[in-house]
Amino acid sequence: MALHKPDPRFIHSKQARKNFRLALKTALVFTGILWTIFIVDEVFGLRLARFGLRPGSVMGLAGVITAPLLHGNFSHLLSNTIPLVLSMTATLYLYPRSSIRVIPIVWLGSGLLGWYIGRPSLHIGVSGLIYGLLAFVFVSGILRRDMRSVSVSLLVGFLYGSMVWGVLPTRPQMSWELHLSGAILGVLLALFYRNWDRTPIVRYDWEDDDSVPEWYPQDDDEDFDLPDKR
Repeated sequence: MALHKPDPRFIHSKQARKNFRLALKTALVFTGILWTIFIVDEVFGLRLARFGLRPGSVMGLAGVITAPLLHGNFSHLLSNTIPLVLSMTATLYLYPRSSIRVIPIVWLGSGLLGWYIGRPSLHIGVSGLIYGLLAFVFVSGILRRDMRSVSVSLLVGFLYGSMVWGVLPTRPQMSWELHLSGAILGVLLALFYRNWDRTPIVRYDWEDDDSVPEWYPQDDDEDFDLPDKR
C-alpha cells in the first residue's frame, strides 16, 4: 500500500497547531464534565446511575442521551479517561468536518442500537462512544493512506488493539453491547466519510500538473474544506 506524504505547509501551519490545541482542549473539557458529574454524584449521593440505558424499556430510552455521562465507580471512569481524551482529540483534529457529525451519531446511535440488542439490565459509561471514535480513527487512517492518518491508526491499534475483545460477551458486568454498537458505527462512518477531510499531499515535478492541489490553508484560514486528490 503506497502512502502519501502530507504537505508540510498544511500540517505545520499555525492553523493546524491551533486546531490541535482546540481539539485537545475540547476533549479535556468534556472529560472534566464527566468527572464533575461523577464527583457530585458521589458527594451528594444522587444515585444518577438510575438514569442509565435500560434496553427494551421505553423509559430506559432516556439513557441514550444520559448513559455516556454516568459511571458506576472511580475505576470505571478512570479506565475510560485516557482513551476518551485520545480518541476525541484525534477525531476532532484529524477529521474536523466529519467529527461534528461522527461524534453525535456515535453517541446516539450506539445508545439506540444498544437499547435494541442489549440485555435487560442497566448500561452506563462512555465506552460506547470511545469504541466508536477509536474504530473511526483507525479505519479512516487506513482508507486515506496518508502518513499522518496511518501513523495515528497504527498508534491506536498498538495502544488499544486489545480492546477488540470488549465487543464480545466475555464478562457479565461489562456492557459489550454498547462497545459493539459503537465499533460498528465507527467503521460504517469511516467508510461513509472517507472522502472528507483529505490532507493535502506533497506533489513532485514529474507528476501531472493538473493533480496539484490549488489551495492550501493559510495561517488565517478557518475552514479545512479541502479538494479531494484526484
